[in-house]
Amino acid sequence: MPIVKCPTCGREAEYNDNEYRPFCSERCKLLDFGAWADEQFAVPTEDAALSEEDLDQIEKALQEKEKL
Repeated sequence: MPIVKCPTCGREAEYNDNEYRPFCSERCKLLDFGAWADEQFAVPTEDAALSEEDLDQIEKALQEKEKL
């Protein structure tokens, strides 16, 4: 049976026949879910403000869509 490391605590756990996989226990699964719900996991992004030109293009596209 494959053995994997729990992403929360790092302990080794069986992958097959483990209802909490890839976690080792319900506790680790809930801790991970709580961190996700608290938005502790995020994909880094570049904040880009819309320029006046971008806003004009969006407004134009919306107006053309309304005509259809």
